[in-house]
Amino acid sequence: MTELQELASRIHVCTDCSLSEGRTRAVPGEGPEQADLMFIGEGPGYHEDQQGRPFVGPAGQFLEQLLASIGMSRDQVFIANMIKCRPPNNRDPLPGEVAACSKYLDRQIQLVAPKVIVTLGRHSLVKFLPGATISKAHGKAVRKEGFILYPIYHPAAALHQQSLRSVIEEEFKAIPSLLQEQVVLPQAEEPARQLSLL
Repeated sequence: MTELQELASRIHVCTDCSLSEGRTRAVPGEGPEQADLMFIGEGPGYHEDQQGRPFVGPAGQFLEQLLASIGMSRDQVFIANMIKCRPPNNRDPLPGEVAACSKYLDRQIQLVAPKVIVTLGRHSLVKFLPGATISKAHGKAVRKEGFILYPIYHPAAALHQQSLRSVIEEEFKAIPSLLQEQVVLPQAEEPARQLSLL
């Protein structure tokens, strides 16, 4: 068993916060042991809680379409969430729940060692850029220590607000260039500027 698989086994039996009491299944995340591209969402929804897999509902179907649009499939990327159990009624994760799960996500990032981390929505954005807002940060890649951070809107947002669909589709097109590091990027400490493709 690999360390990533051991971590998933620990997540399945975790009782570090009250979300464990209401879950059907924990959702550790999935993908290759080493993936150049990692997506981090907010938390499992109904479908994910039922199947124990991330992004398998409507937002996941849109994510798969987005990946196909850049010539990739979900088996090439690692997909995780800030929290590993579904909150009641899909409410926002509480700070204590995020804190309880952060050790798992941090270790997954270390083990997968992605070149690019795409944060999906505001909850995963603020893990890396505290105080940032998704409306200002989306589509602006920054260089962090060891990886490139690329915040975009959550795919679920496009399902609720159709105007965001084309924004997400357009911003997704930059991912191949980010993976090849064909971009000039500001450091995360600097104000994030629009990425400039070479």
